[in-house]
Amino acid sequence: MKTESFTRLFDPRSAFDEPVASWITVGLAVMLVSVPCIIWLMFRFGKISVKLRDELTLRYYGWLLLIPLLVGPILLGAFWTISGIGLLALFCFREYAQATGLAREKWVSSLIVLGIVLLTVATLDHWYRLFMALTSLTVSTIVAFAVLQDRPQGYLRRVALGVLGYLLFGVGMGHLAYLANDTHYRSLVLLVVLAVEMNDVFAFCCGKAIGKRKLCPMTSPNKTIGGAIGALVMTTTLVTILGRFVFADTAMESLPRLIGLGALVSLAGQFGDLTMSSIKRDLEIKDMAATIPGHGGLLDRFDSIVLAAPVFFHYVNYFVGVGTNQPQHVFTSLIRDWP
Repeated sequence: MKTESFTRLFDPRSAFDEPVASWITVGLAVMLVSVPCIIWLMFRFGKISVKLRDELTLRYYGWLLLIPLLVGPILLGAFWTISGIGLLALFCFREYAQATGLAREKWVSSLIVLGIVLLTVATLDHWYRLFMALTSLTVSTIVAFAVLQDRPQGYLRRVALGVLGYLLFGVGMGHLAYLANDTHYRSLVLLVVLAVEMNDVFAFCCGKAIGKRKLCPMTSPNKTIGGAIGALVMTTTLVTILGRFVFADTAMESLPRLIGLGALVSLAGQFGDLTMSSIKRDLEIKDMAATIPGHGGLLDRFDSIVLAAPVFFHYVNYFVGVGTNQPQHVFTSLIRDWP
């Protein structure tokens, strides 16, 4: 294994070499300290009700657990980042499978789990061609092997649910993990995660302040057009500002391209949220699970990332590339070069 690959994968000493990674980490720490004070002040001056205060407090306790679990692996090294996202994808698929009933289809579920594991392995190896090929290969395998159950009744349902689950949680989150093959992966991963999560916050705040007309009332009753537009503007601004530092001295540094990136991430994040809301309304459930206090399941918290991550990845990859300056076949080269 080459030195640069080992350093990227396992060495945490360079965790704060990238300014944006340091700023975001410090900013999150400050937020965790200040949020209880903000909630108390809003309640003290009558801006929120007792019910909303209790709900926000419960969500805060959830973030006390989530933020260290998110940021910790990113700072430790790319190996832990990729492995952590792979585990997150498996847990999200598990929630999806249990909620939709797909968990009863052992063949299809096992193939999806195998597909997610293979995507994670290909990502760890920085084997881009295999990573891209696995999408069509896994989908084809699901379609073909589901026939071997010899149960034509329900074939379309189990295959459609399986393919959708694999594309959302395997492929969608896999693109977030593959960012960790770039030299500056910490800034990239933290930027997209921060943008997507703040996109939800911006939509909520703008919706409360200026939102009147509902966006998709049958799908998500609380989302408004004003909240969506506000999130679009504010998330685009956030990505544009931080992106000037993340992509300094590259083709992505231009203002129009950064604005385009921010707008696409915001829109994709909102559609990801709406997609999961539509699935839950179809299933007539409020949350996909009850894993995190105040947040529901992991999938309820990370639903926006499944569409935003591929958009972010391919946009950046088109203009500047992702991981192009890092050695590929990190582990398989050891096998190939074995005497």
